[in-house]
Amino acid sequence: MSSEIAVLTPADTEKMEQTEAASTRKRPREGKKKKKEGRKVAKKMSWTNKQRALVFAARGITFHARHLMNDLRVLMPHSKTDSKLERKEGLFAINEVCEMKNCNMTMFFEMRKKLDLYMWLSMVPNGPSARFLVQNVHTMDELRLTGNHLRGSRPLVTFDKTFDEQPHLSLLKEMLKQMFGTPNVHPKSKPFFDHIIGFTNFDGRIWFRNFQISDEEKGGLVEVGPRFCLWPIKIFSGSFSGEIVPKEDELDQIFHTITQDELAG
Repeated sequence: MSSEIAVLTPADTEKMEQTEAASTRKRPREGKKKKKEGRKVAKKMSWTNKQRALVFAARGITFHARHLMNDLRVLMPHSKTDSKLERKEGLFAINEVCEMKNCNMTMFFEMRKKLDLYMWLSMVPNGPSARFLVQNVHTMDELRLTGNHLRGSRPLVTFDKTFDEQPHLSLLKEMLKQMFGTPNVHPKSKPFFDHIIGFTNFDGRIWFRNFQISDEEKGGLVEVGPRFCLWPIKIFSGSFSGEIVPKEDELDQIFHTITQDELAG
């Protein structure tokens, strides 16, 4: 008997390998495919208002002032820090530090003769800027109040009605709102409100309070701290420089400028 031996060509071996690979390949399950098709994709909100605040101090402040500065940093997740500014460097050097840190506003503390604490608020690089004398300082460690809120949560920044009656108070209101208001969808912030930062104008001073929202339905508030008041001394048209702005028309022009910058950011 004659036996015939089948000889496989290279083309036949390639076809056999392809069929074996197709058979061993896993087929996708229809159930999972339907679930993926029916799942709704949530839209991610973009971070558009990229306000950044540089919070630091000059060399020579006391531990009490340093604790107040650290308390304010906790309330501002959009803030950045830097080393202490040397006394020999002028205030105008702060603009360069803000530019290197990619910040468009700053809160700067300085002390004179270990007694008087001053706070600067400035919109970098074009201004305006304001200088305050800080009084009646009580830090969180001193008060030890029962209120507590999550770190990084967004605050409701409130002002009393007197801030809308005078032009210089309206300008300070806009500066404080941009400084303490946490931008929406900030990477370091929580997407909800659980505390209120209140500014009250009384006796020529601006009083600062921070409250936790304990009961949303009844409006219950519990104070957290810190406490202090700001006595406005001077408002400058530029950032740590420029003319003193006492005139009403100049205040209205600067207020319109920083409001447009906030909307553009």
